[in-house]
Amino acid sequence: MGLFDAIDVAGTGLAAERLRMDVTAGNLANAETTQGANGQPYRRREVVLQEAPAAGQSFGSMLAGASSSSPVNGVQVAGIVEDQSPPRQVYDPTNPDANRQGYVSMPNVNPVTEMVDLISASRSYEANVTAMQAAKTDFSQTLGLLR
Repeated sequence: MGLFDAIDVAGTGLAAERLRMDVTAGNLANAETTQGANGQPYRRREVVLQEAPAAGQSFGSMLAGASSSSPVNGVQVAGIVEDQSPPRQVYDPTNPDANRQGYVSMPNVNPVTEMVDLISASRSYEANVTAMQAAKTDFSQTLGLLR
């Protein structure tokens, strides 16, 4: 493991958790959006994370190194996917988006779930900051010993 690998790994975690917080904030902001650009209710979005591959490694070499103490490469965003659960049906005949029976298709966003996700992403972000600060302190102390 190189001198700055711990900081690099924590940096990938910071970027991933920031994106999770942004997507979650977008979900909360659109919790009441009954019609998007496509005319459908907003669909909840989730960030999918995966281990980042090492630069220049083939699949075969990564597979061979999986059983050994291979270097850690951090995390990367695999994509942002839409939740495919059906929209909530709310009875509100006064809403202009209501169907003939008086039901409105609402987004599949649960504010409680989103707040839990936001807190989780925030705590993970804080953990990555703490890891980065610990690595920085260790490097500073090591360099202090070499003087």
